Amino acid sequence: MDVGQINVQRQNGVALWRQIADRIRASIANGEYDATGMVPPEMVLAAQFGVNRHTVRSALAALAQEGIVRAMQGRGTLIERKERLNFPISQRTRFTEGIGDQARKKEGLLLSSAEEPASAALAASLRIAEGAPVIRLETLRKADRRPVSRSTNWFPAGRFAGMKEAYEASGSITAAFQALGLSDYWRFSTEITATHADGADLADLQLSPGAIILVARALNVDPDGVPVQYAVSRFPADMVQFTIAN
Repeated sequence: MDVGQINVQRQNGVALWRQIADRIRASIANGEYDATGMVPPEMVLAAQFGVNRHTVRSALAALAQEGIVRAMQGRGTLIERKERLNFPISQRTRFTEGIGDQARKKEGLLLSSAEEPASAALAASLRIAEGAPVIRLETLRKADRRPVSRSTNWFPAGRFAGMKEAYEASGSITAAFQALGLSDYWRFSTEITATHADGADLADLQLSPGAIILVARALNVDPDGVPVQYAVSRFPADMVQFTIAN
């Protein structure tokens, strides 16, 4: 691989070790270290990024916590996992089931919530009157402690008045729906685009400036075809890939 200098941005609010961890993770996903199966030595990485070895160790420790690498005494740092998480998009798209055994631990966190009037576009998607109350949940999903998606979710307030409390209790949209009497739901449509991460993405998804994210806009309906959720989810492009299932 090219061992030339790799620039990291100082004084931008993102710790150097985190930027370096992001770069190493992307290099692993792109197969840049496949010839050896090992991450380059700390001394080489420190020279590449123009930092001290302690900063490199912090980056490698973070990747080890994610299960991506493992320190081998006397040998260096072994690559444990190089592939992106595969997230299937189908009629029954579910985060926990989709990630499956690709991650040991899966979490759903509520960042914030509000009740607000539906905009014209949102009302059209949910098939409710413009200005009708909707519940908005801002959520963060993690796999093995690593943030993998940040979502804004809207639900018709008249039908799902307790959604905030139900999600807080379970960390799962599916479980929250079940607690509120909806036993099943289906993916009606998914639209996927790519863009640069904004400030909120950088903070919540722990990304470096310039990172690319995949944006999925999804509409879920109940078994009768009535819309129950509209969501905009943002995924780090170097960590997640989508598979469309018929």
